[in-house]
Order: sequence, then C-alpha cells, then structure tokens
Amino acid sequence: MPVVANSIKFGTDGWRGVIGDEFTFERLALVAPVAAKVLYDTYFSTVGSRTIIVGYDRRFMAEDFARAVADTVTAIGFDVLLSEDYAPTPAYSWAAKELNALGALVITASHNPGTYLGLKVKGYFGGSVPPEVTKEIEAQLSVGVVPVAATPGKQEKFDPWPSYTQALEGKVDIVKIREAIASGKLTLFADVMHGAAAGGLARLLGNQVKEINSERDPLFGGGAPEPLPKYLSKLFEVIKTHRETDKSGLTVGLVFDGDCDRIAAVDGEANFLSSQVLIPILIDHLTLRRGFTGEIVKTVSGSDLMPLVAALHNLSVFETAVGYKYIADRMLAAKVLLGGEESGGIGYGSHIPERDALLSALYVLEAIVESGLDLGEYYRQLQKQTGFTSAYDRIDLPLASMEVRSRLLQQLQSQPLTEIAGLAVIDCQTIDGYKYRLADKSWLMIRFSGTEPVLRLYCEAPTIEQVHQTLAWAKHWAE
Repeated sequence: MPVVANSIKFGTDGWRGVIGDEFTFERLALVAPVAAKVLYDTYFSTVGSRTIIVGYDRRFMAEDFARAVADTVTAIGFDVLLSEDYAPTPAYSWAAKELNALGALVITASHNPGTYLGLKVKGYFGGSVPPEVTKEIEAQLSVGVVPVAATPGKQEKFDPWPSYTQALEGKVDIVKIREAIASGKLTLFADVMHGAAAGGLARLLGNQVKEINSERDPLFGGGAPEPLPKYLSKLFEVIKTHRETDKSGLTVGLVFDGDCDRIAAVDGEANFLSSQVLIPILIDHLTLRRGFTGEIVKTVSGSDLMPLVAALHNLSVFETAVGYKYIADRMLAAKVLLGGEESGGIGYGSHIPERDALLSALYVLEAIVESGLDLGEYYRQLQKQTGFTSAYDRIDLPLASMEVRSRLLQQLQSQPLTEIAGLAVIDCQTIDGYKYRLADKSWLMIRFSGTEPVLRLYCEAPTIEQVHQTLAWAKHWAE
C-alpha cells in the first residue's frame, strides 16, 4: 500500500489525476478512509459528529466514484450523507457547516480537462482544510495506515441544493434582481461550461436566465471548464448577437468553472472580465451599498487595483500566497469582508470561508442593478477614481523537465534579477515565487508549479502591449 500511496499528493486544492491512470477506484479506496480518519482526528473534539458529506460534480463517472467513497467511509464506522445529484462544491461546504458534519469529501477536478478527476477535502467550518491536514493525509498514506471500525456507519441520500440556495437568496436583494431581468432592464447569459453550475441561477432567479453549455459533456467541448477567454467563444458570440438586435437595457454574461467555485464575466460589449476586474467592483459595491466592513484578503498575484479600491473605503488589505486555502485560513482568523484570487475564486466573510461562484454572481448582478452600470463602465469608473489604469495577463509555460525547473529556481536564487525588459527591479517579494516590482510600478511574478514542470508567469503593467513585452522577456529568460 505505501508504494502506491506515496505518489498521491495534494496540491493547492485537493488531489487530482487522470482517470484510469492516477485516479482510480483502487487508489480512491485508499485515500477516502484515510481522509475521513484525519478529519475525525482533527475535528471530532470540536464538532462531536461522525457524519461526513460526500458529493460530486458532472464529470465522467463522478457519481460512481462518489458512491465508492461513501461505501468505504461508511464501512469504517462513519455516517455518510451522499448527495443524490451533482451540485457546486461550495454547496457541499455549506452542507458540512449547516449539518454539523466533520467535513465533506467532494469528487471533482474543478477546472481541469475532462480526462481528470479528483478529491477535495472540506472541513466542518465550510471551507478547504488547511495544508497541515492534507499533509497528515499524505503522511498516513505513506506509512500504510488502514482505518478500521467494528461497526459500519449509516448511509443516507440528501439534496444539497435547497438549503444552499436559500442561504444565498438571503444575502442579496433577490427581488430587485429578478425584477430587473423580468422587465428587460437586464439580460443575463450564464455559461456553465457543462459543469455543476447548471441550473443554479435558474433556481435562484427563475427560468429567464439564458443558460448556455448546460448539457452534461464529460469532455467539455474538447476544452476545459475553466473561465478563460479561449473557452468562451460561444458566449462572446451570443452576447454580440444579442446586442446587435437589442440595444436596450444592460447585458452581462457570467461564467462558472466545472465545480462552480470560480467565476468570470463578459460585459455588454463582449469584453472578458476576470476576477482581477470583478474583485474591485465587488469591494466597492459591498462597502458602498451594503455597508460591509472588514479586511480585504488577496493573493500575491492579485491586481494593484484591489488595494487602491480598498483604500477608497478605508479597508485594510492582507496578502497571501497563491491558493484559496491560505485565504480561507485568514477568513477563520480575522474579520474579512472579501477574499479573492486572480484565478476566479472569491469568498465572503458573511458566508463561509470558501470561494463561491454563485454567491459572487448574485453580488455582481446586484452591483449592476443598483448602480445601473455595465460592468465594463463600472470598472472604468473605479480606474478613474483611483487614478490607476492597467492591463494584466498570465501564461503557463511548460518546461522540459523537473530538472529544468530546479535549474531555473537555482538561477533566481543565486543570480537575482536586477533588470526586467529594460526596467530596473526596485523590489522583490517572495511570499510565493518571485514577484518583481519594476521602476514604472508594473510587476512581473515568476512562480513554479510544485507538482509538475510548469512555470507560471504573471504581469500587470500600464498597457497590454507592455504586459506582453514583459511576458515575452520572461519566456526568453526561461529558455
């Protein structure tokens, strides 16, 4: 067992692998009971419960893998609530907290291509378990711990949707949003990318939501269920077509990843808006119109506009490494208004310490309805208020091997960069990777994947042309 288990590693948000290769029923039967045992060892004294939530998304055989998890966990003495259908990952996190469970085991590979599946581990508090918990799971797998119990637990089915959607409805002016859609003041398109968000906004807002890519497709149209422009050609086209025939009212497209914990948007002019754009808008809306207060938590890869908008409202900012679990840790330790990452995950201190794309969608819609502004115009107004205009992009650069990764990392450590793309380096942060602040206040971040030979390059600069020039320089440096 230890030989097989040694290669099971948890990344920034769970364990993932190619179906039939790294991710199999046999390996899942090793991981699930150990994860349940570690949840018990860590949280039973706090919760006093032996119940574990088991859920899944819409990937290939996800429901079968979930049943396998439920059976192995029940067999070692835990009570299991098994989802009767797919649902967003945050719905299972909510259920863990609402139903006083030890936590949740969720079968999903989030935004990865269709050949992948995975396991996310959530705690009783309604968010991802901290790194020390996943490290303990890995440690027990490596020494061959086999959890046993004299008496099996109980297993029941449950519907995660009603309690979850009821909680979300209570956090916004749901009536005002519904009325805006019904009256034609707002036209809403939702690209659910064949994932677990399917039907979610319709449950909340009614059948006037124009949902696309709603059918189950384990291959995700040949792409990946990740809210990036290269996968959104259909959404861009339907918004352009709509605006050509109907110029009245406001139009927005909302995009959800495979398990509905990441969000992006498309404005009425068919411009893509990442969470780098949405987070400043949400900070402004939630403070200005909802009166929320608290700390803003951002990852080191987040836009400089976030702290500038926070400063407009006298909010403090806390910066973390990349990975939502670090944001969740801060949300459990401090009064947080909002925590967000550049890849689309956004969570709220008034909810659970978990990124939740459906709640973010409702807040975005409320911001549009109450401001009367197209999202693109709202963003431009914030740029004008702060005097900060920038562009942003990120590329993932495959490396030839892990040896090349090690060589580049050693080079950064032994030969610190003093100039990038003709600009002097004035500061370097090492919270996560290397973030270089340049003389014109633009920045380049170089970060290595911890599990594969991939170099992640991030840049924010005054113009998109300069962003691309800086990223091209970084790619050339890595060659």
